[in-house]
Amino acid sequence: MKRVVVTGVGALTPIGNNYRDYAEALLKGESGAANITRFDATHFKTRFAAEVKNYVPEDHFHRREVRRYDRFSQFALIVAEQAMNDSGINPDEIQLQRAGVIWGSGIGGFETIEHDIEEATLSTSETPRYSPFLIPKLIADIAPGHISMKYGFRGVNYATVSACA
Repeated sequence: MKRVVVTGVGALTPIGNNYRDYAEALLKGESGAANITRFDATHFKTRFAAEVKNYVPEDHFHRREVRRYDRFSQFALIVAEQAMNDSGINPDEIQLQRAGVIWGSGIGGFETIEHDIEEATLSTSETPRYSPFLIPKLIADIAPGHISMKYGFRGVNYATVSACA
């Protein structure tokens, strides 16, 4: 068996957008549940959820990257950067072929699935048009791929996907 070492942490959660804020809120017993703001929930029985708050993609990414990355990949890249900074690891000083990313998710690019497929399906054109970014944005293993590409990691790289129930 090979040894795995956690060297840094990051967090982007409903109770904190970095590990320090998250841990502090968690210890205080704060809840991240609040009224849903990301869509109109008036026709739903439940109108609250635990959304990530105060997230502005343009604070972290260039406009082109915001369009290219699904929200879950944006979150992955932000948290990976926080963890790398927390670790103090310099990618230039490690064996990149031994550095990898294993990412866990309940689903891949749900926002892409919801928006792009709905847009193409409801299109008035005879043939639906899909963005060339559709598949790369929605597959779950794109998040660890983006992280590996950003840091030059060439080791193991995959996503594990499981239901939340």
